[in-house]
Formats: sequence, C-alpha cells, structure tokens
Amino acid sequence: MQIYHDFNEIPKSIEPAFVTIGNFDGVHKGHRLLFERAVSKARTAKGRSGAITFDPHPFKVLRPDGIKLISTAEQKVELIRQTGIDFLLVLPFTRELAATPAGEFVDLILAALRMKELVVGYDYAFGRGREGDIHFLKNQGEEKGFSVTVIEALHVEQMLVSSTRIRELVGEGRMRDVAKLMGRPYQIRGEVKVGEKRGGAEIGFPTANLHISSEDLCPKHGVYVVQVTYGGHCYGGVINIGKNPTFDRGGDPTIMAETHIFDFNQDIYGQPIKINLLRYLRGEKKFSGIKELAAQIADDVSQAKEVLEDAKKELLLACEDSYNH
Repeated sequence: MQIYHDFNEIPKSIEPAFVTIGNFDGVHKGHRLLFERAVSKARTAKGRSGAITFDPHPFKVLRPDGIKLISTAEQKVELIRQTGIDFLLVLPFTRELAATPAGEFVDLILAALRMKELVVGYDYAFGRGREGDIHFLKNQGEEKGFSVTVIEALHVEQMLVSSTRIRELVGEGRMRDVAKLMGRPYQIRGEVKVGEKRGGAEIGFPTANLHISSEDLCPKHGVYVVQVTYGGHCYGGVINIGKNPTFDRGGDPTIMAETHIFDFNQDIYGQPIKINLLRYLRGEKKFSGIKELAAQIADDVSQAKEVLEDAKKELLLACEDSYNH
C-alpha cells in the first residue's frame, strides 16, 4: 500500500481510481465494507483502490475535548493496509481544510485521481458545514462523471456498528461486544514504564506498566483477561486498569495499565508491547493490604487462564494478526 500525505504527491496515472473516504477510527466491520467495495470494483475494472482519511481526526481540531479515539494513527494505517487497498492518502486536517467548500474538495480529488467511483458510509459528510452529504455527492457525480456508492448501516446482534458505539462499549468494559463490532479485540499499546516495582518483590505478581493519558480512550477501570504481544510472541495475562487504590500514590492522577504476563520473565522496560483486552473480570477495588491483594490476583489469574483456554482458537488468530503488523 502506497501512503501519501498531499494530493500533489500522488503520481498521475491512467488507471481509474475507486476511492473511499472517511475518518475510519477503529477500522471496524462497517469501515471494512467500504474498503472491500473499493478493492473489489478496482480489481474488476483493472483500476486502483484508494482511501482518503485525515490526521489528526477532525474532531481533535474542531472539538478537542469532545472525543477519545479508538485507534492511534499508526494503528489505523496498519489496519487499512490489511484490507488490500492500493493507496492511502492521509491528509493533514486543519481548520483551513475544514473551511474548504465541499465542491472544491471534490475537485481536488478529481484533479489528483482519475476517480471512477466514490464509496461512502450512509452517514458521511465532509466540507464546510458538512455540506458534502450523500445527496450533494450524487449530484456532483452526475455532473462530473463519477458514481457514488453508499454502504448502508451494519448491525451485529442488533448493535449498530459505529465508532461512537464502540467507544461507549469500551467505556463500559464490554470487550466481547467490542470485538464483535470491530472484528478483533480492542487493543492498547505503548512502552513499558518503570513503576513502584511492588508487583514482583512484594506481591508475587510482577507487572509490565503502561500509562493511559487523559487524551486516550480509557476502558472501564478494573481487571481484564488480556493477550500480550511482545517480540513476535503472544502471552496470556491479566491487567488492572485504574489508579491502584490499595497503595497511596500521593494524589497522582495517572491512570495505570498494570499487566501480569503469564510464563514471562524478561526485562522489557522501555520496550513496546501490544495488549488485547478480551474480557472484563471485575471492578477495581481497594484491598486491606498486600496479602488480600495477592490472594485476589491469584484468583484473577486462575479465571483468566480458564478464559484463555476456552478461547484458544480465536486467540491464535488475533495473536498472529497482532505480531504480523
């Protein structure tokens, strides 16, 4: 997949382009229908399939306090690459771009691409004041010589597949439902931080710690069964997400993701890891001391291993997906 960051970077080609456009936060099952349509039509017509997206997400510019993202820009590119799209145009989103009239934006696309078909979701709109809605696009297509395909809403088990709904489910800790809408487990990733080092020395369960910033989408606080990818291998584990109320942190507001990785004893401070959240086990709570906390973690570990054993086949596929990209 070729990646461009400006219309002018795209080489001129006589091949017709079948293009989809969107924010694609989370690259969920609904988004993948758009990519599948563009790829299928391009292959049939011996053309190119392409996607146009934005970085940062438009809401981060227009409503900076109003949204937490499901996926990082890096994750989004990784996931789009898996769809078979030929090229991805990642446009820097600014207030100037937001003020561009929808018709002018269509002309920019047509000037850079020999667009044959535009594939959009049922609720997509772009341009100044979101004037580039479905009705507008179809009129533009008739006038300027491209077709518009609208992909209707997708429901899974009576749940609407949308980025908004997925964010709500993550906040509720409903990771099995999240996976149904995304087609894969919800993932957090980052570099392992040095913590208080109580996990191994005092409690008997060493942990790899990540920080969840106030800008990140934070799952419901509590303990989850997880799958950890590091160095091309996958491991089971349990994670506690929250503020670790058992120990006095002096008012530190940092949200910690503390993961005990099964059958693992490597020093990975400063190393990147990926963590798939599979199932919510219980809420975070304050324990009377280390002995009570250690007993509860031992019970969490036992439950987690049962979950991982029951889901072995599905987890193998998720693991392969995590370390291959």
